[in-house]
Amino acid sequence: MIDLNLIRESRERIGDIVKRTPIMTSETISNDTGNELFFKCEHLQKTGAFKIRGASNKVIHEAQKNTDHVIAASSGNHGQAVTYIANQLGISSTIVVPEDAVACKKDAIRAYNGNLEFCGTTSEERIERAKQISQDGKAVFIPPYDDPFIMAGQGTAGLEILEQVNDIDEVYVPIGGGGLISGVATAIKETNPRIRVIGVEPAIANDTYVSLKEGKRINKGASTTIADGLRTSIPGELTFPIIQRYVDDIVLVDEESIKQSFSYVLTRMKQLIEPSGAVSVAGALKRKPEGKRIVALISGGNIDGDAIPKLLI
Repeated sequence: MIDLNLIRESRERIGDIVKRTPIMTSETISNDTGNELFFKCEHLQKTGAFKIRGASNKVIHEAQKNTDHVIAASSGNHGQAVTYIANQLGISSTIVVPEDAVACKKDAIRAYNGNLEFCGTTSEERIERAKQISQDGKAVFIPPYDDPFIMAGQGTAGLEILEQVNDIDEVYVPIGGGGLISGVATAIKETNPRIRVIGVEPAIANDTYVSLKEGKRINKGASTTIADGLRTSIPGELTFPIIQRYVDDIVLVDEESIKQSFSYVLTRMKQLIEPSGAVSVAGALKRKPEGKRIVALISGGNIDGDAIPKLLI
């Protein structure tokens, strides 16, 4: 379990690495929804996503124990973050990616001197392979979400949201394995329990939604959602209890809504985000609780140029 103190300690540890990302607004989008809508712009974060927060927190911790090689399992953004911070610290890195990993994310991992290994298409497959390599004594495993240092690092985004926006009613956060929402929800709920934390999942990758309904972790298997960063099969062992405790609701959004939100942010705000980051906007647009002050965390600036026309509505 993590707490507010661990998140604050994490902010001190990674303060020289991560950016304090801006809050943006769109008068048009706010008028369309009947709410004051604020966007926490983690797509402008170093390496293009919030993942650098947790990865830096964990890798720095391991480096202090004289680790010289780290390994991660990732669809792209976590891998980029791990290779970036490892490269900064002079540590070797290997990233196990899915066989259908996005080209620009593979290229970025290589650019940060990371070694690539390909395995399957699900998060479970690549995590299992990465753990296998680490157990062979070749590297220390850096989990994508199911680790206190990862969750606490991601939670630093929640601290920033609280400092940047006053009188928040609701915060919308994408859910994959649950590391981001676990950290953000802990930061927010342990500071101001009145603020509602709303998770958003693709309807065809709804493992956390189903797990909450069943009261236990459910494996939904592989997903083909365009939100490739959210294709987890099952919530994390450590993230799920925190989600149960602190997340007020989960909204499911279909593929068309994700595309519409991607287009909406691009055309109205001139911000290019990944479909995985657009789900939080889709969730806020779907619920439309009028008269609220809402923060939607958007993330992922790593997208292939040839994929953009297919996402535009």
